[in-house]
Formats: sequence, C-alpha cells, structure tokens
Amino acid sequence: NGEVIAGSAVVLAAGHSALDALRMAQRAGARLEPKGFAMGVRVEHWQSWLDAIQYHGRKAEAGLPPSFYELVARSGDRAVYSFCMCPGGWSVPSQARPDTLVVNGMSLSRRDSPHANSGIVVEISPEDWCGRRGGRWGWHELLKRAAKLSADPMLHEGTVAQGRLPESPEEDPLFGTRLQLALETIASHAGGGAGKAPAQRIDRFVREEPSVPDDLIATSYLPGLTVSDFATILPKGLTRRLREGLREFGRILPGFDGPNGQMIGVETRTSSPTRILRDEVTREAEGVRGLYPAGEGAGYAGGIVSAALDGIAVARVLNAALTTSTTVPHPPEAPAP
Repeated sequence: NGEVIAGSAVVLAAGHSALDALRMAQRAGARLEPKGFAMGVRVEHWQSWLDAIQYHGRKAEAGLPPSFYELVARSGDRAVYSFCMCPGGWSVPSQARPDTLVVNGMSLSRRDSPHANSGIVVEISPEDWCGRRGGRWGWHELLKRAAKLSADPMLHEGTVAQGRLPESPEEDPLFGTRLQLALETIASHAGGGAGKAPAQRIDRFVREEPSVPDDLIATSYLPGLTVSDFATILPKGLTRRLREGLREFGRILPGFDGPNGQMIGVETRTSSPTRILRDEVTREAEGVRGLYPAGEGAGYAGGIVSAALDGIAVARVLNAALTTSTTVPHPPEAPAP
C-alpha cells in the first residue's frame, strides 16, 4: 500500500521458493550468483514392502517403527540421491505459482500412512545449463515447451527470450529458477490441472516402456494422478541420469525399481538455485548496506536445521553490532589466530 517501514537492519530470510524476494533484492542492487541444486521426481512404495526389505520380516515382533532409506548413486559426474524421505507418509502438492505443479512429501507424527515416499533427484551444477553442455541436457527444448504454455515473465526474459542458453553461469544468475518453473509448468499441464500430478510406474520408466491407462497404483497424493511418460516431461539429461540412479537403487533395495513403485512429479524445490552474495564477516549483502540475507531463500542452507543455524549466526552479528551502536556498523575483524 506504499507504506515504508525503515530499519537500521533488514534480515531477508525467505524460503527457498520465494522468487519474488530474490528479484526484489536484485532490483535493490544486491549481487546474485547461481548455485547447484537438484530436480527429479517423488517416488512412492508400499510401506509394508519397505519394512519387509529393511527389517527382514521382523518389524512386528521387534516393535520397530516404519522403516526408511537413504540412497545415493552416481550417473557419470553427477549424483542421484533420495531427498526428504517420508516413512508412513503422504505425497503432497506444494506449488506457489499458478499453472505450475511441485510435489513434496510429509509424514504425520504417527507415520501411519500405508505409503513410503521420497524425492529422487539429480544433482545439477550451473555449468550444466550453459552452452553446448546445456544443450546436451536438453534445457533449451524444455524452456521452449514451457514458454508456449505459460506467460510467466521468468520464462520470457533474459537469455530465454533470446532463444539461447547462457554461455556462462554468471550471465544469468536466475537461470536455475527459470528451469524450475519450466519443468513445473510442463508437469502441471501433463497432470491436467487442478493439482493432479503426472505419474508413471518406476519399472515402465526404467525399461523405457510406454505407460498404459491401468498402470496407476493406489497413492497418498490426494489431488489425484494422471498416467504419463516422464521421458516426455523431463529433459533428456535428467531422464538418463534418473534412469541410471533408479536401476542402481533397485540393486541396493531389490524391487525398488519394480512394478510396485510409482513416480509422481515433479520434485524441483530441493534448494535455491541462486545465492545472494554477502560479506563473510559482516554477513551483509554485497551491494546493499543494511540487508542481511539468511537461510535457504538466500542460498545459505539446505534444510530446516542448517537454515536455523545460519539465522542464529546472522542474529549474533546483528546483536553484537546493535549493543554498541544505534546503526549497524561492520564489526571489527576477528583477531589473527
């Protein structure tokens, strides 16, 4: 409404999906840089199957809780790994912008859902979306498809509007967020709207077999699923690495890549693809005096605990400065060891 609230210090601690906060900081003069993140899908299995694998059939007699897993594989020079595994949990929609779809997971304290779910994501570095390497991943095709489906400005500006990929990561520090939005837009249309998510049996995807209408498995995802082929949704570089990772997970947990597992997509919000640069000592944003980026949205954390720790560190700097001044000067350099 035009009201201005002045302060001697402003802490910017938005969540990692707050693209408007990143753009606001950039307009104010803050320097941004691209950073690595990960994207993929959420997979769902029966919790009873996972318990039988992990506990060798002794869950009931030993009174054990719903089991979980932590999986990591390599596909060439990139990692494929499980993320935010939810035993006895629910797959849920978590998009924040219209005409997009993002899938996440959660567990209630009882962990009594019959389903286990986890993100299975592929590591992406800024170099992976630049120049010829980015072309081999298929990002250009992904962006063109998304731009035809959405009028979101993030998909119609910068190098995207010029019809090319950046030559270097620094050319467009927000490019990773454009890839997130592109994939989320395509997933939303593949799901058919109303929060419905595209889904495919894992064995069909791994074996490169087409999906059929009766493939879908009972799910915890309440908005509903639409049978799909993720090879037509994900860019080719992501598809290849995800297939290789899922095959490896099937060797670690026999049946993981079998007909009782289901992919639901897409999982894109693992961490922020962009970081607001700040001074290592004062934690003040480069380019904007008095602005203190913190946590996941600023690119300095990768989860609840690390975000909290980063917030504590920023609070300590500010507390030390404010106890000696009505403004927020740079604290003195730490003494040499």
